[in-house]
Formats: sequence, C-alpha cells, structure tokens
Amino acid sequence: MIGRLQGKIIEKSPPEMVIDVQGVGYEVLLPMTSFYDLPQVGEDAVIYTHLVVREDAHLLFGFSQKQDRTLFRELIKTNGVGPKLALAILSAMSVSQFATAVEQEELAKLVKIPGVGKKTAERLLVELKGKFKGMAQSDFFVEQSTEQFVVSHTTTTPSDEARDALIALGYKPTDAEKMIKKVHHSDKTSEQLIREALKNSL
Repeated sequence: MIGRLQGKIIEKSPPEMVIDVQGVGYEVLLPMTSFYDLPQVGEDAVIYTHLVVREDAHLLFGFSQKQDRTLFRELIKTNGVGPKLALAILSAMSVSQFATAVEQEELAKLVKIPGVGKKTAERLLVELKGKFKGMAQSDFFVEQSTEQFVVSHTTTTPSDEARDALIALGYKPTDAEKMIKKVHHSDKTSEQLIREALKNSL
C-alpha cells in the first residue's frame, strides 16, 4: 500500500495531479478540498494516499491531511459508496462540515452532493453518526465497482477546466455548466471557480 508521497508537482488538472517522486511520476486523484491546498507546479508537496486496485486499473487517491484520507476510507466502507462518490463528498464538504452534517442529521445537505441519493444519505447518517464525537480532529476514525475519472488535459480557459473538474466529480455536464456560469469572472482561476461553485451548490 502506498500511504504517502513526497515530491515535486509536475502537473495539475483538477481533480488530478502528477507528482514526481525520484523520477517516477504518480498520477493522483484528489478531492477539491485537498486540491486547494496544493502548492504551485514545480514546488514540493507531501500528500497522504490510498491505493484502490481494480482489475483494469490501479487508482491512487491523495489527500492533504490524514483526517481527509481517514474519512475517505470510512466512506468507501459504507454500502453503495465507492471511491468516486467518496471523492465527490470530500470535494463538496470539509471533514468538519461533513461531521456536522452527519451529527445533526442534515439529510437535505447530503443529497445535494452529486451521486448521493436519499437512500445513500440515510445510510451515511446511520453508519457514521456518533463516530465523530469525542475524537481528536486528526483521528476521526479507527482506520482500517468504481469508475475512473476522465480528466481533460486540453482545456484552454479556467472556466472550461472548472467545468471538466465538476463533471469528473459526478455532476452532469449541463449542471456543471450552470454552476460555473453563476460564479464566472474572467479574473478567477479554475480552482477559485470550482470552490465557489461547490460552495453555492450546498
């Protein structure tokens, strides 16, 4: 299991990055909450990782904080939640926001996340409620068929890149387009557009 990578970022295309570790480039998929924390291309970074092995691919998921990875691992244990949906959840909410939504049983907030229907949201509330209480922020849990993201590397504008990232996170193309149009400003980066679009969707 690859649990941690330290190296130079050589490519960023949300929600994917490539990090060079001693000459080996690792493709890593990150939730947007972690992607925001990444340094610029060419700078060094440390990310915590979780490897998902499938018959047709080995997918490496990365996180800026250990508690994000811990929540990801807990989410994929939940019936009906795979790595792609877990990444969408962590892109829409921080760990503390998700914990609050679960503990306060905010079902309506959870179902706004793409791919989270009412039944899945109810399962999350039932299976995770109570696991956040009395635990340090860095250790929320005892740690213990998915689609691969398709990320476009040919986008030319921040709005196009932001739209493609939302689609990769599970939003329908038409919905992603509407979300970006609501927050679009020519001086904003793709990461800023994604952050505001996700914030406005909840």
